[in-house]
Order: sequence, then C-alpha cells, then structure tokens
Amino acid sequence: MDPYATGMLDVGAPHRVYWEQSGNPAGVPIVFFHGGPGAGTAPAYRRFFDPRHYRIVLFDQRGAGRSAPEAELTDNSTDHLIADIERLRVHLRIPKWTVFGGSWGSTLALAYGQAHPDRCIGFILRGVFLFSEEEIRWFLGNNGEGGMARFFPEAHRAFANFIPADERNDLLSAYYRRLTNPDPSIHRPAAAVWCSYENACSRLIPAAGRSVRSDAYYSGALAMARIEAHYMMNRGFLSPGQLLRNVGVLADHPAVIIQGRYDMVCPIAAADALARAWPGVQYRIIADAGHSSMEPGIRTALVRATEEFKIYA
Repeated sequence: MDPYATGMLDVGAPHRVYWEQSGNPAGVPIVFFHGGPGAGTAPAYRRFFDPRHYRIVLFDQRGAGRSAPEAELTDNSTDHLIADIERLRVHLRIPKWTVFGGSWGSTLALAYGQAHPDRCIGFILRGVFLFSEEEIRWFLGNNGEGGMARFFPEAHRAFANFIPADERNDLLSAYYRRLTNPDPSIHRPAAAVWCSYENACSRLIPAAGRSVRSDAYYSGALAMARIEAHYMMNRGFLSPGQLLRNVGVLADHPAVIIQGRYDMVCPIAAADALARAWPGVQYRIIADAGHSSMEPGIRTALVRATEEFKIYA
C-alpha cells in the first residue's frame, strides 16, 4: 500500500515536517505518532490499519525520518510537536482523528490529546511512557546497578563502556555531549552505540543474528539518539506527573492501552498507573511480548484495536 499523497509542511524555520496519507481518502482519519523521539516512520506502520476504512496519516516529527533538517534540536520540544500536529490537521482539513502512538508516541499522544481533546476521536496506545524521572533512570541503567542493566547486562556494558570511566557517573550528559558534537567522527559512533543498546532491549526474543553492538552507523541512528537524549535531558518538556494529572480531560474518549508484560524499555508500571487513572480505558497486557510493536502478540493486538475502533467516527 503506497501513499496517495505526500508533502513537506513548513512549521517554522528551520523545520519542515514530512507527511503522507494512504488508505481511503474518504475514510475515518487516524494519525500515527512514532516513537523515539526521533525514530521516524516506516512503510510497515501503515499495516496496522485497514486501508478500506481508514484515512491513514503518518508524519515524521521534527528532525526525524524524512523531516528536515535531520536530527535538528532547535525549537524541538513537546509543545512544538503539538503545534505541528495541529498545523498538519488543519492543512489536511481533518476535523477530528483517532490518535495511535507507541512508546514516545504514547507520551506525545497523551500530551496532544490533553491539549486538544476536541480534535481526538479516541486513542490507541502501546508501550506507555510517561517521561517520569524513574523511567529515564531505568533506561540509563543506574550505572549498571538497576533498570534495564539488570536484565540486559551485556548490552548495558557496551553502552556504558563506550564512555570513559571518569564520565560514567552521568551517562546521559556524557552521551548528550557527544551526540550534539558537530564532528561526525564523534556523534556517529555515539549514536550507533546508543541505538544498539535500545534495540538490544526492545524484544522479548531478539531477532536472529542481531548483535548487541552495532557493526556500523545506520540510517536514522543520529536523529533517534540525539533527539531522544535531548528530550531526556529536558524531561520530555513536561512537568512532573503532568500526563497522569491531566488524564481526566480524556475520560469521555474511547481508549485502549496495549502493553507487553516484559517491556523493558517502557516497563509496565507506567501503563498500569495510566490505566488506573483513566476511567473507562481498556487495558490489555500481552503476556508474551516485550517493547517492539512488531512482536507477534503486540502486532496482533494493535490490529485488533484498530478493527474495534471502526465503530467510532
């Protein structure tokens, strides 16, 4: 399934945001929020949606994917992304749409929905991340003594040992300095190691033949690592507890949360807290899955959710 329309939306210098539409031009609009932040979209993401029913909107957030400039941090914050989403909705003449987001995409979906609840039909969220201090510490591994490091010690050693020993007490700052360095010989290896660490921890069963260490810098790694570190340094540009505190404004919206029981990148505690705070939400735990949306159980649950949401318009 190829897009029937694509474009680059000018959202204010220096940023231009890539967008595409596929499926049914007269269908129910549904918008996909990718993860990272900085991961970008891929053609496979269109497959979560029935193209006969949905008008499928994918876009790459600032600095990510096909948006330009690549990996740009200037004016790149949650509020900027929310404004971009609204500008895109108006540009495409869409009154309301269903919001679909996983990982960081779930964070952005909640932030956008709470800012513009009247523009949202409902929410399909996967691998919930609330951008709390605890979640950031979990990802970074507490200097090898906790978090993902307890479950993926070999991956965390590769992640930590890339940084000189005298800087390992603050891995986030050490990586951020390298990822924002203009010299490719400095930022590219750092990006490859950062992304290799996250990828190694993302599936319950790793893909066959995948090494913990990346053999080469691959496309999209810089945007993913640099923007993700940027948002972690700024705590997602959210106030503590903001997304849970404001979830009541979405109480009347249909919503489903899909969460891998063994999600190590976005542990289940965040999804559980959100489900308890959100009256009426459907909360579905996938017993044999980790974080990736492409794991069989997660993928099946997401497609089921989009099928069930056909009753909403």
